[in-house]
Amino acid sequence: MKKLAIITSHPIQYYAPWFRHLAENKDLHIKVFYLWNFGVSQQLDTDFKQVIQWDIPLLDGYDYEFVTNTSYDAGTHHFWGLQNPSLIRQVSSYNPDAVLLMIYNYASIYRFLLEWDSRKAPLIFRGDSHRLLTSTGAKAFICRLFIKHIYHRFAACLYVGKANYEYFRYHGVKDESLFFSPHAVDNERFFAQAEVAHQQAAVWKQELGIPQNHGVILFAGKFEVKKRPLDLLQAFLQANLVDVSLLFVGAGHLEEELKSQAAGNRNIYFAPFQNQSFMPRTYAAADLVVLPSYSSSETWGLVINEAMCLRRPIITSTHVGCTQDLVRAGENGVIFPAGNVLALKSCLEESFSNKQRLQQWGENSHRIVSEYNYTQATAGLIQALDYVVKRE
Repeated sequence: MKKLAIITSHPIQYYAPWFRHLAENKDLHIKVFYLWNFGVSQQLDTDFKQVIQWDIPLLDGYDYEFVTNTSYDAGTHHFWGLQNPSLIRQVSSYNPDAVLLMIYNYASIYRFLLEWDSRKAPLIFRGDSHRLLTSTGAKAFICRLFIKHIYHRFAACLYVGKANYEYFRYHGVKDESLFFSPHAVDNERFFAQAEVAHQQAAVWKQELGIPQNHGVILFAGKFEVKKRPLDLLQAFLQANLVDVSLLFVGAGHLEEELKSQAAGNRNIYFAPFQNQSFMPRTYAAADLVVLPSYSSSETWGLVINEAMCLRRPIITSTHVGCTQDLVRAGENGVIFPAGNVLALKSCLEESFSNKQRLQQWGENSHRIVSEYNYTQATAGLIQALDYVVKRE
C-alpha cells in the first residue's frame, strides 16, 4: 500500500468527494494536509462579499489534519496568506511514499519546495493553469523561466484537460511525466438528485416570478470582472429572444452594476448565493448555462461540470479552461470568442432557435461529463505514483 500525502490550501467542495474516493482505494493510503480552515467554519469570502460555510460534508471519509497557519491575513487571496511553519515536520511524520501538491504559489509551498528532500518522497503536482489568454514581453519571458524552474522540482505532473496539458508542455514538463487526471465533480451526487432537483426548480422559478413558459439562461457564480456577467447581460438585452428569461445566481462586486443595467427589463432575475446542497436545483431551473469568462484565471470552470450533470446545454468563451474538453460546438453547446458580446448574442439566439435541439444538447452534456469522474482522476494519479516510485 502506497502512502500519499496531499497538500492543499483548504477544504474544497470539489476535492473532498475525490479524497473520499481515494481513501476507498485498497492500494493507497492518503492523508490530506490543509493549510487553512476556510469552508468548514464561517468566514468571509472576499469575492462573494459575504460569510460562507459550505453545507455539505468536507472532512468525512478520509484522513486529514490541519497545519497551523500563522499568516496575519489568512487566505488564498495573496501570496502570504498561507504560512505554515510546521508543514514539513507534519508531512515528514506521516512518512509518505510520495507527496501530491495541489497548489504552489504561496509562501508555505515555496518553503516546502526548497526544503523537502524529494529523495525521501518524490513530489507530484496537479494543476489546472492554461495559456488561452497569452502574454508576451520581458515579464512573460521571466515568468516562464521561473515556472519551468518550479516544475523541475516535480517528478510528475497531473493535467486536468487539454489546455492544461499544453501549459505544462510550454513550461518544459516532459510528456513522459504527464498523466491525465481530469477535473471532476461529484457526478453521482448530482445524478442522484436530478429528479428531485427538477421538482424543486419548478417551485423555485415560481417563487422568483419567472413565467412558466419561459426558457431560462443561467449565470451561476461570483459577480466579478473576470467572469464577465456584464457581457452576458448586454448580449441578452441585444438578442432577439422570445419567452426567454435571464437568471443571475450569486453575489459579488458587480452586483449593483448588474442590477442597475438590468433595471426595467422584466425578463431578468436575480437570486442570492446558493450553497452546495441547492446547486442541483439551481441548474435544473435553467435551459442553458453560460460562462462568458475573459481571463487566464478561469482555469477550468467546474460549474460547467455540475451543470452538465443536470443535462444542461452550455455556452462558454474561448478563455474557459474546460472548453476544449467539455464543450463540443453543435453537440452540447456553443463556444464564442471571449469578450465578444455580439458573438455571444448570436450564440444565445442560435441556442434558442431550435428547442428540440437544445434539449438534445443537454442529453449530450450528460454523456460527455460522465467520462470526467473521480475514477478517471484517480487512474491518472495511480499511474503517476507508479511512475515516480519506480523511478526513485
